[in-house]
Amino acid sequence: MRRIYEHVPYVAMRMVPATLGVATVPLAYLTLRALDCRATTALLATLFITFENGLVTQSRHILLDSPLIFFTALTIFLWCGFWNEDKHAPFTTSWWTWLTLTGLSLGAVVSCKWVGLFTIATVGVSTVHQLWNLLGDLRVPPRLFVRHFMARAICLIVIPLVFYMAMFQIHFLILENSGDGDGFMSSEFQHTLGGRGMADTYADVAVGSQVTLRHVNTQGGYLHSHVHTYPGGSKQQQITLYPHRDSNNDWRIFNASDDSGAFDWTSEPLSYITSGTRIKLLHLTTEKRLHSHDVRPPVSDVDFQNEVSAYGMPGFAGDANDDWYVEIEHGDRRDKESSKRLRTLRTVFRLRHALTGCYLFSHKVKLPEWGYEQQEVTCNKNAVRANSLWYIETSVHPNQPVDAEKVNYKLPGFFAKFLELQQVMWTTNAGLTDRHTYDSRPDAWPRLRRGINFWVKDHRQIYLIGNPMVWWLSTFAVVAYAAIRGFLILRAQRGYRDFDNTKVVKYDSLCGFLFIGWSLHYFPFFLMARQLFLHHYFPALYFAVLLSCAAFDLVTSTLRPRVRLQIAAALAVLAIWHFAHFSPLAYGNPWTKSKCVSAKWLKTWDFSCNDFLDDYSQYNTIGLAPRESQIPVAHTTVGGDADGRPPIIVPHDNGQDAFDPNGNLNQLHVDPGAKAHHDGGEAGDAETTGILAEGVPEPGRNVFDGNAGAEVKSKDKKEQAPTEQPPTTAEKEVSTVAGGVGGVAAPIVGGTSAEAKKEEKKEEPVKEKDAGTEKEKAKDEDAKTKETQPQPATESTADTPASETRAEVNAGKKPVAAGPLGEAEMEAKLAAEELFPGEARR
Repeated sequence: MRRIYEHVPYVAMRMVPATLGVATVPLAYLTLRALDCRATTALLATLFITFENGLVTQSRHILLDSPLIFFTALTIFLWCGFWNEDKHAPFTTSWWTWLTLTGLSLGAVVSCKWVGLFTIATVGVSTVHQLWNLLGDLRVPPRLFVRHFMARAICLIVIPLVFYMAMFQIHFLILENSGDGDGFMSSEFQHTLGGRGMADTYADVAVGSQVTLRHVNTQGGYLHSHVHTYPGGSKQQQITLYPHRDSNNDWRIFNASDDSGAFDWTSEPLSYITSGTRIKLLHLTTEKRLHSHDVRPPVSDVDFQNEVSAYGMPGFAGDANDDWYVEIEHGDRRDKESSKRLRTLRTVFRLRHALTGCYLFSHKVKLPEWGYEQQEVTCNKNAVRANSLWYIETSVHPNQPVDAEKVNYKLPGFFAKFLELQQVMWTTNAGLTDRHTYDSRPDAWPRLRRGINFWVKDHRQIYLIGNPMVWWLSTFAVVAYAAIRGFLILRAQRGYRDFDNTKVVKYDSLCGFLFIGWSLHYFPFFLMARQLFLHHYFPALYFAVLLSCAAFDLVTSTLRPRVRLQIAAALAVLAIWHFAHFSPLAYGNPWTKSKCVSAKWLKTWDFSCNDFLDDYSQYNTIGLAPRESQIPVAHTTVGGDADGRPPIIVPHDNGQDAFDPNGNLNQLHVDPGAKAHHDGGEAGDAETTGILAEGVPEPGRNVFDGNAGAEVKSKDKKEQAPTEQPPTTAEKEVSTVAGGVGGVAAPIVGGTSAEAKKEEKKEEPVKEKDAGTEKEKAKDEDAKTKETQPQPATESTADTPASETRAEVNAGKKPVAAGPLGEAEMEAKLAAEELFPGEARR
């Protein structure tokens, strides 16, 4: 069985979230015990966490939520330990240990996902509450208060920040090579990665310089063109933004003001490009110029955007639509000349079209498959300035002196890379605003309105959904605490002294801390416009589960231990039953349609019951790998018609292999491009010339296959539709025999099926009175028909013995005996000769 992941330690990668998911269970027990809850209450919490379907499903996959929940639970446990230690003896070794470990855990939780910032906020609110109480305690002198403040600032702010940055330093050291995600980073960042380094390039840009242009915004792709044309609009050559280095990114700058052509850049001194210079850009590999006109782009079809294309031919001087004005935006402060004239890597500029006044522009819109999903380039009359800025990355001129100034990217250090990566992550996450099939909003999470479909295959499904009993009980506990706390506040306002009760103070402090944790992990999501899913609620769910158990501890505080244990056991049994009821969705186990339908308690639960089978016994035949039979096959069955004709049974000789209906197919259907590629055809030529043939993917990408893009032709050639070739005789034979092995198609006789041959035999009877005349006419017509009809070839394209045998039969060397028995005998001989070439001749 072929593994999906090759050269990837997916077992270890799955073990990490699975192990951390299991480790969360004892942390729930220890946390409630640290909060002074009873052992029965803590045990009930561990059972709720253990049998929570959503947490189980997340822990079984390579996802970040399981580590996030683990470190959230670890942080809360360590903070509760420090809280208890701070009440007894501050500034002891144990006190510092608990506080330092809390800081390290905060760094770990925010390193998993930025949702960990909510955990930092939870600890921060609790810290502010502690310091506020210390400030109001007159027994604490100001110097001691400052020590408390500094200790918490160092351990809860500095240590998490250092830990977080250290994780990224390890990240930079391990992931040192270029990859798919480096396109999100700046050019300077990319050139710190292995495989993306660039040799020093000339600083000056002059008329005749060979340059590559990069877009400042949208991850800095290269201005690019290739031989493929737009399917609509002008149908001229495409201009795109391409993220990889390629010879199709090379352009040569010419002075468009020199209409006479008197200036010879190959022999004259260097003429630099200054602001306001009118230039033309020649695409070197196709010898066409950067061009724009009053034609709408194929994707951004709006009035203020014009199409940008490559237009022209070798020897054609071009027209005014090829002209662009250089407008220098700004230069590098370290290079004073860069603000006066174009300098490589130092000057940021815009290109304004000479006739229409629009600016060369690009944005994050992708072209369809005919454009190989590359980024669209247009000429925008209302261009956003950031998306119309360009710079030159490389510059080469044959007249540059050997000692001419060269430049290169200034490689950023760790802090610059760290800050840039944080900014990119923030921007990317904020940009995930598109709707998803299984997204949901925060108001639906506490009610468990819908889940997430993870996987469907072989009539099994993995669907992320929580344990309804645990989920709804925790939500009820949160609402109940908020209602009771509000009621107590109203009573206190009326003069009742409920908060003088020790039990009320204890459980108010305990439940209040957990409620604040739940609120800080839940309500901030209402401020987010990005895609949100049910799994974003899991950290808040952890606090809600602990809160429900703390409420259980309060309600059962006056009961005998045995009764409390019995109630806890009943709740645990209910949780386990709900877990088992929905476990097929967590583990991808077999399930039936009827049980699936009965489990849809809410209409919004959108797991698909139609994907399951009707009965468990039907799963026994799914997913079983076929095994080769150890018993030799004694015969092969060929044919068998729908009209009742029996199939032909061909016996095997000892040691003869069984018939493989796909054997000839594998020989006949050979990829015609495989040999061309092996012999160094078009694909090989494209690597040396930089010009891609039609239907060939761009270097470094494979976004189409087959004949995709084949319809894209050059401007001066008419599009020719490929003519469909009729199947050869050998292909007809192989396809029919392959279909007839299972008893579907009839055996082949003379290149046609037996049914077709019977249709040919049906003729109208000749009248007796004109027998003589009609016989003569029939002979003449038969002779003409034989002359005009194509005769079977003596050699088929497959050049097989079976084809030779069929040609001999068609030639009349082996006539079929009269009667159905003779015809069946002939069919059997033909089939035997096809299946076992050479055996029938012995």
